[in-house]
Amino acid sequence: MARKTARPGRTLALLFLAIAIMFGGIAFAGTWKPELGLDLRGGTEISMTAENSEGGSVPRESLDEAKSIIDQRVNGSGITGGRVTTEGNDVIKVSIPGTGKVQQETAERVRQTAKLRFRLVACSPQKTCGAADPSGSMVEDPSTGTVPGTSPRAAFGSETATASETASASDKASDKASESADPSASPSASAGAEPEQRNKNSVVPVDEAVEFMRNVPQEWATAYNSFTCPAPGAEPAEDVAGEPLLTCDEDGVPYLLTPAVIEGTEISEASYGIPQQQANYVVTLDFKSEGNKAFADTTGAIAGTGEQFAIVLDAKVISAPTADSRISGGAQISGDFTQESAAALANNLKYGSLPLDFPEDGIQTRVIGPTLAGNQLTAGLWAGLVGLILVVIFSIFYYRAMSIVVIGSLLVAGAMTYGMILLLSETAGVTLDLPGVAGLIVGIGITADSFIILYERMRDDMREGRSMRVAVDTAWPRARNTCLASDGVSFLAAFVLYVFATNEVKGFAFMLGLTTIIDVLVFFWFTHPMTKLMAGWGFFNKGHVLSGMDQRAIGTVDAPTGTTPKGTTLVGGKA
Repeated sequence: MARKTARPGRTLALLFLAIAIMFGGIAFAGTWKPELGLDLRGGTEISMTAENSEGGSVPRESLDEAKSIIDQRVNGSGITGGRVTTEGNDVIKVSIPGTGKVQQETAERVRQTAKLRFRLVACSPQKTCGAADPSGSMVEDPSTGTVPGTSPRAAFGSETATASETASASDKASDKASESADPSASPSASAGAEPEQRNKNSVVPVDEAVEFMRNVPQEWATAYNSFTCPAPGAEPAEDVAGEPLLTCDEDGVPYLLTPAVIEGTEISEASYGIPQQQANYVVTLDFKSEGNKAFADTTGAIAGTGEQFAIVLDAKVISAPTADSRISGGAQISGDFTQESAAALANNLKYGSLPLDFPEDGIQTRVIGPTLAGNQLTAGLWAGLVGLILVVIFSIFYYRAMSIVVIGSLLVAGAMTYGMILLLSETAGVTLDLPGVAGLIVGIGITADSFIILYERMRDDMREGRSMRVAVDTAWPRARNTCLASDGVSFLAAFVLYVFATNEVKGFAFMLGLTTIIDVLVFFWFTHPMTKLMAGWGFFNKGHVLSGMDQRAIGTVDAPTGTTPKGTTLVGGKA
């Protein structure tokens, strides 16, 4: 079989085409400056004062748990450079760099409580109070074992607000049900009467919720019949797990819901995507053991009856499907999802519901300035420039004309790195802070290591009598393996820092890993093919004194006398 002929010119052309496409995308986006971090630019600070839903002071462990969840929401999708800290016993401060679209979306995600609960539908336009009325079906997806929501009015809205009237109607109905309850009352009435032995903030057993759904107390039926969905933008209803809930979906459809049977904290995993043979995004949920059992019991209780269960996010119904059979293993939330809204919901649910309440009047937002003086960035950039100049001077002095490849490699690596930072700033909210600048400066040394390894391997082979054209091919496998091993260690160090270090160090780790990957690409797609292309030129292959690969430079001729050292092989009459 004939050996495949290398075409360095084509490799170089493909590389420059890829770079041109990348900068074309940047030009289309119109962003030529990267987003800077909090320490260099400043940003937005959100101060959130927590409230204990059960009364009393805020538990320290709950505050720390909320901080951890918010930190995952802020930095879970990339290097946003956000910082989350606690202040006092009840305040969480979130600092987000920049003011772009991605940062605004992050701020909105921080403010969302993302309290998800599963309830049964007691009353709706398709079902009169106290009587089940079939309104569709839900079947198990054989490929996933999960169930898509099929409510005709199920929809997702990016806004979570409902109405203050909702809360007041719910509270009045609850008080009235409590006052009218007597020892002979039915179990359904006791469900709305808030029994003393049960914590109102806890979910109820499935059979108790089913009893309330099928025998709605008159007080709650009256409250539902007089309830009107308010205009969007009002305060959300008070969603108490152990109490019934009067609320609406995004389309303004009113619902009376039973006390919750499953809490969002029972979710073990949340993801989003488009299932096979479907065209819309869904959010897929997996439950913990107790949540999985409650979900199976809930779907089993209403299977084949046409009765609905509601998926309620932040006191708003986002889906109200039915079930044809008992289902275990997970669920799917469907609706009018876009990719962004599905991703945001899955992200919030994945990182859990906040264990504390953060009232709107306790959330304050303000613009903050950079934590470092502007000369810190200037000093960092000057340090990188000086290091780059020193590398170039050394290359010219030691490798002479071959330093063309060195300088070209540094320029290509710099262009690719800057382009990737711009793209990631625009698409993923990546910000460049001072530790990140340090990571980029370290990348200069990583790139320099690569061409030094290749050139010294080539010189070793040329000392054995090979021409430069041959030495490129014989030295490449060994130089390639050494470079991959070196870059692999650097990338592993960056990965470990990124995973286990604090947010202040993540910027350095991310930029170090990025420059390491780019170094491998430049080494394979520019340094090697460019060196091979130059080896075919007579100026280098014949060993011109300025080529950097002449006999004196590689050590086959003594510099002072021009004599050939002992043990040196003569090639073509020359050492």
